[in-house]
Amino acid sequence: MKAPIVRLFGLVIVLFAVLVGFTSRWAVFEAEALREHPANRRALLQEERIKRGVIRAADGDLLAGSERLSGRRYRRRYPTAELFGHPLGYSFTSIGRSGIEKSYNDRLVGRRTELVSIFDSLLSKDQVGDDLETTLSARAQEVALRALAQTPSRKGAVVALDVGTGAVRVMASAPSYDPNDLDDPKVFRRLNADEANTPLVNRATQGLYPPGSTFKPVTATAAIDAGRYQPDSQVSGRNNKPISGVPLQNFGGADYGNITLTQALTQSVNTVWAEVAEKIGKETMRRYMERYGFLDKPPIDLPGDEVLASSPRRNGRAISPTSRFVDVGRMAIGQSILLVTPLQMATVAQTIANGGARMEPYVVEKGFDEDGRTVYEAEPRRAARVMSRDTAAKLTDMMRNVVREGTGTAAALRGVDVAGKTGTAELNNNDLNTLWFIGFAGRTAVAVVVERVQGGSGGTVAAPIAKQVLEALGEQ
Repeated sequence: MKAPIVRLFGLVIVLFAVLVGFTSRWAVFEAEALREHPANRRALLQEERIKRGVIRAADGDLLAGSERLSGRRYRRRYPTAELFGHPLGYSFTSIGRSGIEKSYNDRLVGRRTELVSIFDSLLSKDQVGDDLETTLSARAQEVALRALAQTPSRKGAVVALDVGTGAVRVMASAPSYDPNDLDDPKVFRRLNADEANTPLVNRATQGLYPPGSTFKPVTATAAIDAGRYQPDSQVSGRNNKPISGVPLQNFGGADYGNITLTQALTQSVNTVWAEVAEKIGKETMRRYMERYGFLDKPPIDLPGDEVLASSPRRNGRAISPTSRFVDVGRMAIGQSILLVTPLQMATVAQTIANGGARMEPYVVEKGFDEDGRTVYEAEPRRAARVMSRDTAAKLTDMMRNVVREGTGTAAALRGVDVAGKTGTAELNNNDLNTLWFIGFAGRTAVAVVVERVQGGSGGTVAAPIAKQVLEALGEQ
């Protein structure tokens, strides 16, 4: 009789272990994955009963708060409406979350660990969310969005970063949207279906554009830091120079003799930089692009599905700069099949301004519990040493010359040394362009892109916007 009892006891133990294992799997080990599953609305319904923490701008302005509804439920409200629609995001039961509301959801609902949450539930302790202080400037954000709205297409983006820390001071995308309206399913569907304007797309992190001549500082970095060239090295700037066997034109068909790299950046001479890239080769270009953060998603504290990598692309897919499909000479001047985000190009400017050290960008500075104690504080992190300090100093001088006497004079500030580079990426033969400016002054690096403008140039359209943003951030 003992053997059957032992076998039955063993079976019971195994079944009990399986039960504990599966219960633990969903309750502890895979609880977060279950909560974040798109089909799981239970977590959203539960969190509707939690007063989410408030979100504020760096200057204290309230960006997101909660209003109480009937039945101990709360609804999110956004006092600044469309001003911070993209970086802030939204949080509603009907459509889910995005932006900071998504990436910092656990803090905003006061979730600690599963074990702590279980004890709080047993003790009937109300769950209260932490408050967040962002790095964003309300005044500069307003200036950026207003300036973009006054451009011919009214579409584009502005990103401004703190040079030394990587903190995001401005993240503007136009057209924007008012998150207060999104819990109406009809409004959300209408905005989501607007393919002509794509207002729900954060152009600062998800918009992919040909960078035009704003990519030339990356080429200059590789050329100078690798030891092949110096700012005073001379290269022929003649028009229609063969690049990859095909004649390349300078902007406006301008023809130059032998000029220095500094002059070539100041006047944005295509044929010089294309030849330089062919000489240093694809592998060197790839190495420095990787150091700058190209080819990978930027390490920013926003949801991963709201950030895109900058790279050459073919048939909609990212490819390596060393691919046989890449014309390195044309990629080096921001043409060919290279597509980039404004955040990536702001990072290029930040890196040069910071002596060659690329910092990880971030949008949340601090978190506070219900008693006002600091429970989270961002730590600026260096992502990579891209170039030597000496190379960064040389590039800074070259880019300052662009603003002093070249294509970027519209970004100049009285009494302030502004360094920059303009870009005019031609989209077709009918003078339809994507217009750019990247640059820095003091503690601020900035990138501006304006979409699909008939005529114009980066120096006449994008550079003045950069100037306004720099002024709003105190660089004057």
